[in-house]
Amino acid sequence: MPTNAQLRELLDPAHTVLLTVECQRGVVGPESALPELAAEARSSGALHHVARLVAAAHAAGVQVVHAVAERRPDGRGASNNARLFRAAERLPVQQHTGSTAVRVADPIEVADEDLVVRRLHGLSPLAGTDVDALLRNLGCRTLIVTGVSANVAIPNAVFDAVNLGYTAVVPADAVAGVPTEYTRAMIRHTLAFVATLTTTDEVLVSWRHPRRGRPAVTRA
Repeated sequence: MPTNAQLRELLDPAHTVLLTVECQRGVVGPESALPELAAEARSSGALHHVARLVAAAHAAGVQVVHAVAERRPDGRGASNNARLFRAAERLPVQQHTGSTAVRVADPIEVADEDLVVRRLHGLSPLAGTDVDALLRNLGCRTLIVTGVSANVAIPNAVFDAVNLGYTAVVPADAVAGVPTEYTRAMIRHTLAFVATLTTTDEVLVSWRHPRRGRPAVTRA
């Protein structure tokens, strides 16, 4: 684990972006297509911690990017080359473009300055989306990865971030998957080798005493 000073430098708001992954109503909301995952995200506190991180990022001037997975009602452009995609087509709640299912879920606040990036295919929030170009244009060097699921999208995001040259940071309590034991094992035995692991509280402390950064957003 990094020291407090090292974490403050790593998470400097001037070069840090907070990414939320699939924290949308149709995934982690009350009417989720994946109720077991939604229940885990809420009961574990992961969704609450994501909301805390987003609020703190807004206050500290850290850019927030929300990565949302969706599909057109006619399915054009959607992936069907994996069992997961074919199963998703049969779920009672569909992540259709423009529906409430693809809105960012409560209690996460989406601010005007946040970027929302939507993907119609694949498993990763970065591969084949605008996220990488946006991060580079923002001067990002450190990417904080949060959300769901630890089973698929989170490791995809972390690996892609590392392969693209970013330093990945994972607040372990702001990530959820099923079952709970798998999430813990995946973080410990996989993500720990490629990402800096931390906690929500440690990130929040580092942003209370930033080295420098973008001007904090003033709320009315």
